[in-house]
Amino acid sequence: MASQTQGIQQLLAAEKRAAEKVSEARKRKAKRLKQAKEEAQDEVEKYRQERERQFKEFEAKHMGTREGVAAKIDAETRVKIDEMNKMGGIQKEAVIKDILNLVYDIKPELHINYRVV
Repeated sequence: MASQTQGIQQLLAAEKRAAEKVSEARKRKAKRLKQAKEEAQDEVEKYRQERERQFKEFEAKHMGTREGVAAKIDAETRVKIDEMNKMGGIQKEAVIKDILNLVYDIKPELHINYRVV
């Protein structure tokens, strides 16, 4: 009987050591996964920064700076507004005359959907 309890004790001790080894292996695996995730995030961040730098170089080369683009758009807008004001000034009298003619020249007539009962 003593040999059986001793055998059981050995089995329990072996099971405990195996559980500890499995626990340690899981901890190492979790640590490796966490480290791999951090390395991947670092790599993605480096790639993103590199692409951002390349885009800024491309933008500066092809479009100029943002301030330059904004100034160019402002200048074009001012030119278009001046052209519109000029055209409005030229045709202003004719447009007012046409509108007044339409207002003064009233021709009363019944609507086509009007029914006399």
